[in-house]
Amino acid sequence: MAEDLAATTSVPFEITDPERIPTPRYYDEAFYQRECEQLWPHVWQMACRVEQVPEVGDWIEYSNLGQSVIIVRTKDGIRAFHNACRHRGVPLTEGSHGNCKGKGFICPFHGWRWNIEGKNTFVYGRHLFSEGQLDEADLALRPCRSEIEMGCVFINFDDDAPGFRQQLGPLAAGLDAYNADKMRAEWQFATVLPANWKTAMEAFMEGYHVMRTHPQLQQKVPILYNMMYGMDTGGIGVPINPNRSMRDNIVDQVDHLQLLSDGMAGMCHAKDVAVARTLIDVELPDDPGQAIMQWFGTLNHCVTQAGLARGEPAPDLNHIAVNTPVKAVEFIFPNYFLLPFLSSMAAYRIRPLGPESCMFELWSLTHFPEGQEPQPVMEAVTLPYDSDQFPMIPRQDYSNIPIQQKGLHAQGFDFMRLSKDIEGLISNYQRIIDGYLKGVEPEKLSAGTQKLAGNFDGPILDLGF
Repeated sequence: MAEDLAATTSVPFEITDPERIPTPRYYDEAFYQRECEQLWPHVWQMACRVEQVPEVGDWIEYSNLGQSVIIVRTKDGIRAFHNACRHRGVPLTEGSHGNCKGKGFICPFHGWRWNIEGKNTFVYGRHLFSEGQLDEADLALRPCRSEIEMGCVFINFDDDAPGFRQQLGPLAAGLDAYNADKMRAEWQFATVLPANWKTAMEAFMEGYHVMRTHPQLQQKVPILYNMMYGMDTGGIGVPINPNRSMRDNIVDQVDHLQLLSDGMAGMCHAKDVAVARTLIDVELPDDPGQAIMQWFGTLNHCVTQAGLARGEPAPDLNHIAVNTPVKAVEFIFPNYFLLPFLSSMAAYRIRPLGPESCMFELWSLTHFPEGQEPQPVMEAVTLPYDSDQFPMIPRQDYSNIPIQQKGLHAQGFDFMRLSKDIEGLISNYQRIIDGYLKGVEPEKLSAGTQKLAGNFDGPILDLGF
């Protein structure tokens, strides 16, 4: 059935050349509606962090594109329910989060009530209704499919979609090794960007933009970035400056870590920079390539040991590097990013608000000793996208995204042209969107989505459909 649908369903502005993305996909109303109807109801969405519902009765609302879901901790674990009274459809929550262990969920319209397991416990004027309208199973809140991974609750409106862990594929083992499920949020920011949700996401799918967008990073270790992206502009084979001593090169690397930390916190945590500063004078081999690899291996080991000494569930970073490598940016289809670096991570979530508007949220995530975790961050600090209160790195990215959205409307600009070697992730995830819009069978979509793991700065891939 799905294969027949795929053969007959046309996609507006379909990608026919993987290196060219038609620009109307970023603003066309009809294309946006197809995404709302055929993509979002069938994908796994990061709904909340587990620490936001720590106690029985704690709940938090997640909403996207008019759909509202209640995530609640019951005595048997975390569950998710569609947020609508079974009487006349009024949302059952007041506010964005709370605890309803005693009272349950009460409809503000007519007072009907449900407990945290979703069972109806009270109908006002019960005798006024036909018996068939009050069947217990029929009155229960409608469950929404949910899975817990990486310290987050993910939901899916499609009961037949492949499981979330299946979609992650080999990336799941890498994130497990990071003990991502034990991380906690230190802070959360949010902003509304005047751009399509995909425009916003694609700014974080390659590091090719660092040279111009984040010049403070390029200035400290230009050879590091040139060796990845600018071989024709002076790059060499190892990320050190041959005109500086090895110690000075290490100082440059530590200063680079400091800039990452100042610019994005969880992207490089201050506690890891402090460890790096203790390693400036370690003995290193004479060979530059071996020296820099050994220094980072030493840094990985020392960061791990420092975390364990503090009582944190610190990951073995050298083991991860060898056995379950995880890229500096990992994209989790369709709209969630993790940016693991040393002990900690940044996280991004982008939700569509319209064809040319989206909500962009970011978190700083790290480990804490058991019993010393901070209070859960329940709501984002929401700022204008051009606010100087944002960390420097996202502020620089946000300066590009709105003007790029305007440029996509330029007459004669019919498509974005991509590097086949380092901007492949943009093409790959966009073609998976086409797969959803064409009705490709779920197992093929899941297998294609697994290939997005480790695809940051990666090539265009054959997705298998």
